[in-house]
Amino acid sequence: MPRIQLTPAPRYSFATDMPIYISHVNQGGHLDNAQLLTLVSEARVRFFKSLGYFESGVEGALIVVGDIVAQYKSEGFHGETMRVEMLPADFNKYGFDLQFRMSELATGREVALGKIGIVFIAPQDRKVTPVPKAFLARLPATA
Repeated sequence: MPRIQLTPAPRYSFATDMPIYISHVNQGGHLDNAQLLTLVSEARVRFFKSLGYFESGVEGALIVVGDIVAQYKSEGFHGETMRVEMLPADFNKYGFDLQFRMSELATGREVALGKIGIVFIAPQDRKVTPVPKAFLARLPATA
C-alpha cells in the first residue's frame, strides 16, 4: 500500500494550542496515535466553538466525522505544546474536509498533517442534510 502524502495548506484560518500530557504518551515515549486523534478532536470542537457552535447544534444540524486521515511527520513528546491549525476545505453538498496541521509550538517542527471529513446530518431522522448556508456565512474569508 502506498504511503499517504498530504500537502499542508498555505495558511490556516484557525489555530489552538494544547500541551502533550503524560497520558498522551505511549510506551515508545512519544505521542500515541490514538491520542493524536484525541488532540485533533479537541481542536475540532474548539474550531466549531470559535464560530459560535457546539457540534450538537450547527444551525439546526448535527455533525459527524465521516473519516479521518493523518500523516505523521515527526514525534511529539511529553511537555511539548502542540499548535493545531485547521482550515475548512473541499466542500460538497453535505459537508467538507477540515484540514489540519499539528506543529510543536516552540520550534515549529511539523508533527502531523491530516484531514477530518465532516458530514452534516438532520437530528430528526439522522440522515445527511445540506451544509447550512448560515454556517458557510460564518466561515473566515480564507476558508
